[in-house]
Amino acid sequence: MTVAMDKLAVLSGSPLFEMLSNQELEYVAELARPRRVAGGQVIFDEGELGDSIYIVASGDVDVLRSDPSGAAKVIATLGPQQFFGEMSLIDKDYRSATVRAKSDCELLHLTAENLTTFRKHHRDGFTFVIINIARMLSARLRDANARLATRL
Repeated sequence: MTVAMDKLAVLSGSPLFEMLSNQELEYVAELARPRRVAGGQVIFDEGELGDSIYIVASGDVDVLRSDPSGAAKVIATLGPQQFFGEMSLIDKDYRSATVRAKSDCELLHLTAENLTTFRKHHRDGFTFVIINIARMLSARLRDANARLATRL
């Protein structure tokens, strides 16, 4: 798949952009920048200051956290139409995990500045994006809580 040709298809299939109108999706597609990443390449490291979000167009990425000994452990694998990096957009803090391409990937990249531009032109669409981020964060927290409960 060529990201430049299929940006709209990727975005419209992503849970991040549920409830957006076609006009809003087209605007986000104009703002999104494609990025190709080779398998094994780190997209960002835990502890880096973050200000952007990524949507997987093709391939898979591993989300890794360092355990107390410093070893990186895979905590999630994300595939097409899923997104990552949203926490740093919300809390403007450092990246909570490392994300590494598990295979060759095509990603769509949106910066905080891109989302601010989107907000200025499409307030309702921006609100839906924030709601969708909150839904995904809630689902991920529930999953983490369930995994923690099995360890107790």
